[in-house]
Amino acid sequence: MPLTEILRIAFSSIGVNKLRSILTMLGITIGVFSVIGVMTTISALRGSIEVGLSFLGSNTFQMAKWPVVGGGGRDHRKYEMRRNITLAQALRYKQLMAGVSEVVCLKVFNQSPAQAVYNARKTTPDVSFGGTNEFFLNANQFSIELGRNFQPEDIELGRPVVIIGQDIIKKLFPAENPLGKTIKVKERTYVVIGTFAGKGTTFGQSDDNIAMIPITRFFSDMGTERYTVNIATEAPSHQLYNETMDKGVTAMRIVRGLAPEAENDFELYSNDSILGIFGKVADVVSNGSFVISGIALLAAGVGIMNIMLVSVTERTKEIGIRKSIGARKKSILTQFLIEAVAISLAGGVFGIALGVGVGNLVAILMKADAIFPWDWAFLGLVVCSGIGICFGFYPAWKAASLDPIEALRYE
Repeated sequence: MPLTEILRIAFSSIGVNKLRSILTMLGITIGVFSVIGVMTTISALRGSIEVGLSFLGSNTFQMAKWPVVGGGGRDHRKYEMRRNITLAQALRYKQLMAGVSEVVCLKVFNQSPAQAVYNARKTTPDVSFGGTNEFFLNANQFSIELGRNFQPEDIELGRPVVIIGQDIIKKLFPAENPLGKTIKVKERTYVVIGTFAGKGTTFGQSDDNIAMIPITRFFSDMGTERYTVNIATEAPSHQLYNETMDKGVTAMRIVRGLAPEAENDFELYSNDSILGIFGKVADVVSNGSFVISGIALLAAGVGIMNIMLVSVTERTKEIGIRKSIGARKKSILTQFLIEAVAISLAGGVFGIALGVGVGNLVAILMKADAIFPWDWAFLGLVVCSGIGICFGFYPAWKAASLDPIEALRYE
């Protein structure tokens, strides 16, 4: 019998019992959906995090009082009790790193969003307002569009100057040059000396809604008690990264006055460490989804075998007639295997579509870009085909092995 005829008979048999076929496919759909949905979300978030880690430049590590992630829960009190990294300690660290690293960025941000004001115009009260030094551009992947960057004299003298982002420019200076204008932030006035080039968003938050002043001026205007400095250090090269980090940790321990046996009372992290933390969480979630989907697919496979056995019983006379007029064992076996694989693949396709849709929806709600996981989709189809073959082989073999005489006498 030609393969096209076998396919026609197989699909027509599936169509005869639509509800039964749909219910059987549903088990496969749920199993595939659980994996594809989770892996789509994780893949989208991983890509977004890798792009979003631009707040740490290449070959850069950072030291801070608080960890970049995981500072809540039971450990919150531990981090809260740590001493703040003061401006004096940060400046001393910068001195100790002279000759080791040419880029040591000191930065501190206001604990609550601020509002920028110019004449009668105001921004929304969500501006990221902070203080830094002349190395903010290098360590945080920013660039100047108009005007100039901070100079060492601005930091040393604590001048009331500010560099603003594109979001602030659009709201305060929609039709004029912002350079030289005086804006007010936190009831303090600052002269605009430069503007940051547009950078876009990170994790759904705009990097262009930012205003930075000299770090010395920040502490002079905002006070010193509530703020802790973050220190970003850039290694001269990738080859010297580990050596620079070791020297940086040593310098930080010195300025913090730690005894040789005392543990670090500051956090050290880099792009790789942040990705590692996310990777561990993603692995746990992925393993959980594999277990759940494995159970669901196993149950669905048993369902396929059960339905195919019922189908063989119901169609015993049909099989007998076909074999009596010359149908070969191979044709019968192929027909029932095709039916099992078709049901499994159909469930897999629906599961992939549902998983990609829901996974991307979750990713978008978490401010990540939508993706299509081609590798996982292909693997899902392969697994579904394998399930159809493995669990459909016995019913197909049983159908192909029926004696035509006994099959014709079945009813």
